[in-house]
Amino acid sequence: MSKLIFIALTLSIFGLWNCSAPMPLPEGVQIFRYNESAGISSLDPAMARDQANIWAVNQIFNGLVQLDDKLLVKPSLASHWDISTDGRTYTFYLRTDVFFHPSHLFPQGRKFTAQDMEYSLQRILNPKTMSPGAVWLNELIDTLSHQQYWIQARNDSVLEIKLKAPFAPFLSRLSMPYFSAVPKEVVAFYGADFGRNPIGTGPFTFKLWKEGVKLVLLKNPNYFEKENGESLPFLDAVAISFIIDKQSVFLEFIKGNIDFMSGIDATYKDELLQADGSLQPKYKSKVVMTTSPYLNTEYLGFLSSDSSSDVLQNPWIRKAINLGFDRVKMMRYLRNNIGIAGEYGMVPVGMAGFEPQKEKFYTYLPDSALKLLALAGYPNGKGLPEISLSTVGSYLDISKYMQQELAKIGIRIKIDVHQPGALRQMIAQGKIPFFRGSWIADYADPENYLSLFYSPNAAPAGANYTLFHSQQFDQLYRQAQTQTNDSLRMILYQKMNKLVSDQAPVVVLYYDQALRFTSPKISGLGINSMNLLNLKRVKKQR
Repeated sequence: MSKLIFIALTLSIFGLWNCSAPMPLPEGVQIFRYNESAGISSLDPAMARDQANIWAVNQIFNGLVQLDDKLLVKPSLASHWDISTDGRTYTFYLRTDVFFHPSHLFPQGRKFTAQDMEYSLQRILNPKTMSPGAVWLNELIDTLSHQQYWIQARNDSVLEIKLKAPFAPFLSRLSMPYFSAVPKEVVAFYGADFGRNPIGTGPFTFKLWKEGVKLVLLKNPNYFEKENGESLPFLDAVAISFIIDKQSVFLEFIKGNIDFMSGIDATYKDELLQADGSLQPKYKSKVVMTTSPYLNTEYLGFLSSDSSSDVLQNPWIRKAINLGFDRVKMMRYLRNNIGIAGEYGMVPVGMAGFEPQKEKFYTYLPDSALKLLALAGYPNGKGLPEISLSTVGSYLDISKYMQQELAKIGIRIKIDVHQPGALRQMIAQGKIPFFRGSWIADYADPENYLSLFYSPNAAPAGANYTLFHSQQFDQLYRQAQTQTNDSLRMILYQKMNKLVSDQAPVVVLYYDQALRFTSPKISGLGINSMNLLNLKRVKKQR
């Protein structure tokens, strides 16, 4: 019996999560184990919308390009590319040593070609696929006809994509998992069930998926990438459990039955971390903690066109709220200093190539906040109507902190708690005057955050949930989209970031921090500010 077959049988029959009596494995076998409390809904890259799906999809599939740990665009299925002088035509030269995983339709695997990439991208853009990824490309790519986009395989190894207009962050967008290569005949065979029977080109192949119990991926022995002459991946298998209770996950991790945890939960935060965010001394020999800025901006948004909340249309009121509470204190006492106080605008700290201005747009200045209230006609908050803040239960602690702090300068906040799904829907429909939100980067370019304030992206069709409108901002945004010089584009982004901060359509609370906790046996995992999970270089000691 081969080693991989033995692993498959072990994981299938006995399960990795029968922790009281785990099945012994052959010497040298490396199995990486992590838990996904949120569950996984699909392994089809077309549906890779949330982190749980993205992490698993990233192990099975590849796109034309990929991001390294510094979030720089690197080759993947494309070995290199050319961009035309007008910035509209991208020509990708594809690797010729890539094969799809074996399937019952091609038991020995099948060679990947440019025609596969053409099909994969056209599939995402096809409305019948109903992929959330379509929105990131359909307004960019030129059309050959009303039904087909300008994505063409010139031969088996050359793919051409033509844009309607230059768009500098295009390669960053292509790194999103939506745009991975899939085999047409397998998708056609399984139809809607392809997400449970995935075939890709990635470092791991799909083996089994028992709903709510485990998902097992095995090493792809024919994977094309190498490191220092050694074929990737190093692991023999990846096993994903679906334990819902976070406290139980933590206990399994401490017992050594899980190799990796991401983030921190209130149920074990104080057990694992000290007040300053460092590991508790008793865990320093058992747990390795790595941190990185995380491209997730947590904020409060003001709806810009709500006639029933005229008080929030006054920029002095919005600025007073921004200056009236101490973000640094909030991070220290409510977040164990996990994250960075949101004083630099909407684009988060850690964004590749983007350095925020040295000035802090919003620090704690209660005296200035009082002056702004007086300018708005509400000295010391006198006569100022109560302001309703819509949030969700998991952010109630921060909401109450702001309520208490702002009350000190005469701003009365009423907290309305909603179910997460209901709140998201109401925000998207423009029904909430003052709401709690967050934005996790879809790709590594500041444009992803600044697009939230571009007026053509107004909700409900787009993600401009505040309905912010500024002709000056829109002009800078369009100029940045066509600017191919990275340094000049970043200067435009900084101007846009400052303009939004000056108008204050949002209250930036903090920029999140990625935390990874691993067993000392694990090496090569790394960390990045998009919290992407890349397991192809991971090793595990026995």
